[in-house]
Amino acid sequence: MKLGVISLGCDKATVDSERLVGELVGHGAAVVRDPATADVVLVNTCGFIDAAKRESIEAILEATRLKSAGSVKAVVAVGCLIERYRDQLQREIPEVDLFLGFGDLPRLVPELAARGLIGDPVAPHPGTRHFLGTGPHVRYLKISEGCDHTCAFCAIPLMRGRHRSEPLERLVREAQQLEAAGAKELNLVAQDLGHWGRDLGLGGPKLPDLLAALLAETGVPWFRLLYVYSAGLTPRLVDLMAAERRIVPYIDIPIQHASDRMLERMRRPERRATIREKVLALRATVPDIAIRSTAMVGFPGETDDDFRQLCDFAEETGFERLAVFSYSAQEGTRAAALADDVPESLKRERHGELEELQRGISEDRLGRFVGRTVDALIDRVADPDETGATHAGRVSWQADDVDGITFVRQGGWSRPGDFTRVRITACRDYDFTAVAVP
Repeated sequence: MKLGVISLGCDKATVDSERLVGELVGHGAAVVRDPATADVVLVNTCGFIDAAKRESIEAILEATRLKSAGSVKAVVAVGCLIERYRDQLQREIPEVDLFLGFGDLPRLVPELAARGLIGDPVAPHPGTRHFLGTGPHVRYLKISEGCDHTCAFCAIPLMRGRHRSEPLERLVREAQQLEAAGAKELNLVAQDLGHWGRDLGLGGPKLPDLLAALLAETGVPWFRLLYVYSAGLTPRLVDLMAAERRIVPYIDIPIQHASDRMLERMRRPERRATIREKVLALRATVPDIAIRSTAMVGFPGETDDDFRQLCDFAEETGFERLAVFSYSAQEGTRAAALADDVPESLKRERHGELEELQRGISEDRLGRFVGRTVDALIDRVADPDETGATHAGRVSWQADDVDGITFVRQGGWSRPGDFTRVRITACRDYDFTAVAVP
């Protein structure tokens, strides 16, 4: 069976796709890059925001068009959008052969086998993931599923359920498999990394214990932490980050706002003072750390004063990066019952203003690294017109896909996944330029 895969949404969904595809490959499937040449097209959908929903529906429809044209035998849709809207989608897009929510995924192989599209296992490697990207040196390790936070705007608990930690031993084994497949950087992801272990029993392991096990049981050079609420920044975790060079000096702390009134309306667990306190403590212990965050503008009830407080906090705190989102109501969330009283034009205006403010903040904050000699992880050979560089990669202060690029000029050639020593020569917005050094 030839399998086409369309994986949409966040990096956590990418992990889900790789696990599903790994199981199908173990039953004889061969992944093809062009869905038009596939026997089965698997679409892993996203249902987080309206734009993601539209993209997911269009991907499903495109797959059904391929089926109607006769080049595809079956279309399977899975993921967050299906978990929330399966009944409606089944009525509106009957051409799809299987709509599978998260609880239905064990049916995937039997359903395809019943259709004569897949056979018995040929590669018995339980838990093995099939890489879907272009650079296997950067991989993601999802350490938990679901979320216990009750943020008013977020539908993730409705789609993914309550928080469930993956067992430590299973995560270590998966990390070892990823390392064996070429991983040089493992990005730990979850809805909130700081919640890992809270459901594994009184006195059980917590995030620092998991990190210590991963460091001891693998040789992966870089570990990166994404999505840690400020409450999870315990002294033990921060001290470990400061002591262990293989945990890169980088963290993603989603704040969403900085007005206490808005944080309360959003049902966020933090407040402005506690966020400030945690960030200051983090920077005091790990001075070179780069902090990424996210902020939402236009939430119901947001006033000009609330927005000014957010801008002031962004300037005061100086996040190295701050991604900005505009609020859109999501069915089933608490916020959906509130009047969406911030006009779309004002949301766009605030979005643009905060992004432009952050552009200058980022350039100023990242500028302190100019002149440093550090390791860069090479991701690819650079295009000829990319600032005269020979290679494109990232230094430790840049996460894959969401942050800037380090353009490296060097005399020789490196392969993707190689580390090379570079001196950073300039910073522009979110990107660095650098030269290789002996």
